[in-house]
This record gives sequence, C-alpha cells and structure tokens, in this order.
Amino acid sequence: MKQHERYALLRWEELKSNIRKSTTIDRNETAVKKKERIQFLESNPEDWFKYYFPDYYFSEPANFHKAATRRILNNVKYYEVRAWSRELAKSTRSMMEVMYLALTGKIRNILVVSWSNDNARDLLEPFMLNLEANQRIINDYGSQQKPGKWETGNFKTLQGVSFRAIGAGESPRGTKNEHARPDFILIDDIDTDKTVRNQEQVKKVWDWVERALIPTVSVSGNWRILFNGNIIAKYSCITKAIEMADHVDIINIRDKKGKSTWPQKNSEEDIDKILSKLSYKAQQGEYYNNPITEGTVFKELYYKRIQPLDHYRFLLAYGDPSFKESRKNDYKAVSLVGPWHDEWHLLKCFLDQTGTAQMAEWYKFIYDYVAGKTPLYMYMEANATQDIILNQVNEYIFKNNWGFMVSGDLRQKGDKFSRIESLLEPMNRNQKLWFNEKEKDNPNMKRMEDQMLSLEPALSAHDDGPDSLHGAISLAKEKVALMVPPTFGQRRRNIKRY
Repeated sequence: MKQHERYALLRWEELKSNIRKSTTIDRNETAVKKKERIQFLESNPEDWFKYYFPDYYFSEPANFHKAATRRILNNVKYYEVRAWSRELAKSTRSMMEVMYLALTGKIRNILVVSWSNDNARDLLEPFMLNLEANQRIINDYGSQQKPGKWETGNFKTLQGVSFRAIGAGESPRGTKNEHARPDFILIDDIDTDKTVRNQEQVKKVWDWVERALIPTVSVSGNWRILFNGNIIAKYSCITKAIEMADHVDIINIRDKKGKSTWPQKNSEEDIDKILSKLSYKAQQGEYYNNPITEGTVFKELYYKRIQPLDHYRFLLAYGDPSFKESRKNDYKAVSLVGPWHDEWHLLKCFLDQTGTAQMAEWYKFIYDYVAGKTPLYMYMEANATQDIILNQVNEYIFKNNWGFMVSGDLRQKGDKFSRIESLLEPMNRNQKLWFNEKEKDNPNMKRMEDQMLSLEPALSAHDDGPDSLHGAISLAKEKVALMVPPTFGQRRRNIKRY
C-alpha cells in the first residue's frame, strides 16, 4: 500500500470512528419501544434527520429547509432546483433527504452528479460513511454494507439500494439496479467558474444533462431530480435547469429585508464578518445568486495624489440615501469631490449598507475634514420618498449641534445608467476623473471601485456609489458654470460705415 493510500485509509477509519461515537444507541430499548420510535421518526422527517445525523443536524432548520424537504419527499415525477447560497446546507440536507427515502424504501437507484467524478465521489462520501458506521442506522435498518458491491463511488446496500457517482460528461447509460432505473438524480455544483466563462462549454454540459443523464429515469416510474447550486453566471447549467424545473427555490444568505435567512446558524455578525473579507463581486456571486461579470462601462479606474484642500475652489459632498431602511439591502453613499482645472477628484467616499445615523456621521466627518480650508457644499438626493431620509439626517445633525445642515437636491434625473455612463465614462476614459490614491485601501473606496467596475446596463449590481459620484460631479459642474465670469471680446469694427 502506497503512502497516500495509507493516509486515505486512516482518514476513512477516523471519520467512521467519529460517526460511531456520535450515534450511540440504547441497547436496553425493548422491541416494542424501538418499533414505536422508528414509526414516530419516519412520520416526522425533521426528527428523523436529527436522530440519525446528529453531527450534520447541529442547527435548527429554517422554514425554507422544512418546506424544501416536504416538497422533495411528498412529490414524485418531480424536478426541483435549489439555488441556495453558500452556508445554507444544500448538500447536507439533500444527503439526509436521499438517505431517508432510501432507508424507508421509497427509492432504490440514486445517481449523484457533479462537475467531475472526483467531486461526485466526495459528495457521495457521507452517504457511504454513514451506511458503514452509523450505529443508529444499522440498529434500526440493519447492516448496510454488501460484500463485493462496496466500492467508493459505486456501491449497493444489503437492502438493494444502489448509489453511483457520475462526473459531467460520463456515460450514465444502462445505470440499472436490477430492473430499477435511476429514481433519484442529485445534481450538485455542476457549474464551475471555468465552464461558465465559455458558453460552448455550458451548452456541451447541458446537452449531456438533457440527452444522457435525465433520460436514464423511467418515463412511467416515480422519479425525482434535485439540482443544487449557486447561480454563478447568467448563462449556466443551473439557469437552464431553472427554465425546466417544477419548482425553483432561490435563497440568499440574507432575505429581502436584509435579515439572515438562517438565523439559527448564521448570525448577522458572522455574515458581516465573512462579507467584509470579500469583494462586492464575490459577495453577490457566492451569497446572493447575483452573478456579476466585468462591467461594460468602466474597465479601469485611475488613482493619484490629490491636491491640498485649500487648492480647490470648493468641495462638494453628495449623498445617495437609498430609501430602504434595512441595513443589508441598498447601499448608502456619500462622495466628496473637488474640481481641479479640467479634472475631477474623488477625495473621499463612504459606501456601506447602513442606517441614517451613520450617514449623518459621514457628513460630520467630511465637515471636520475640510475644516474651513475651502468652501464646502453638502447635498443629498431628495426626490420622491428620499426626502424622508434627508430630514432624518438633518434631525440627527441638529440634535448633536454640529453647526451645519445638508441641502436637498431636488433636480429631476433621467435613467440612472444612462446619466452615470454619459457623464462619468468620458471623464474616466480621458483621465479627467481621478481617485485619491491615499484612499485606495479604504474599504469604502474599494466598494466604490467594485461598483464602478461592475456597472452595466442591466444594473444587476448595486450602483449607489457611482450614482453618488455622478450626483456630486453633475451638481459641482453646475456651480463651476455659475462661477465662470462672462467674457467680453472687442466688437469688430464695421469699416463699411465709414
């Protein structure tokens, strides 16, 4: 046995040992009590999961978990897509559901499919481990390991249930368990970052799913297809599956109100912590099923050292308040800009998912930062319902006696993408828009850069930072135009009059 094989065997035995230790049984339980307990557990799937898989069921499920389980257990000839964020246990819950159906005799031939055979084997590993070593399963449903039919990635239980791992593109044809064709196909993370960059590759994999994989089920049989994954690209296998599914479940790390969708496991603080370590683009793709490709407007931003504050004719701070009060939906933004000859400089920006009090604090920081070195104007967009937030900000400022107020910008604005693109893109392309190099590592400036580089016509990405920058520069340009004194040339003499 080679060294890596010894390591693999030791690891396998260690995993089995951990499962045995966590699944202790009551050896004094009577046959009657045992039968009653099993009947109760099988009638209550959540209790069944919790009893047989204590190491996996360590947090109470959310409502969407329970609803998803009811659908997959109670429906046949059924196709579901679960586009669940990372950290929402889509693979773990699917494993428990498949094991429930298999051990209670509802399914007999399971295919576990992923982007590669190795990855499919990894997904199948907890099935095999628990069938080998889970004392509670063995105690209640009998020994599972069938001699001669027990190989990693392709095995069969003593009760006649088969499991097989398949990588995308491999032939699943003829996958039968005696007379039973596959009756549960679990597709998990079949999309990869590499394949979704190439539409031809996506088409190739999806063609395999439709032509080779799904037709392995019996047309007249009771089959289930469960497609798990994140929406990591707008054109991908999971987006194709969404078009075909009987039910689509899209669950993000946070709900529309900005709250954790699984608070029993993922606290607001924990989510904040992990998201703070990721770029905006990564957050949206991995945790919000909102894939963002390279923006179509800005390919690169430019940084340089800014001028001393008293060298600017004036500075202007402009806020985009985002009406939603939730901390986790739209971003609030304040941009501080200054005109320098024919250039525009972004000196500082604040961009975060926060409340109105924090936004008021940003204006106070800017007020102290400028500290009378040059004239300072402070505005906030105040169209429609946004004036409510303007009033809240000014009330907070007044309550703290900070000695200034924020003015409302009541200008009527057109389409957001068009105005951002038409004003800022030419400036940036001609290197007339510069960002403060000293702020380059500031998380707020990083978020601004992410949103600028992600800007596209569909506006699937957040755009509150670019919108704030547009508002600041467009309003400052109007002020500059008013400051330029009219020029009077000498009237040309009409010599014909003499």
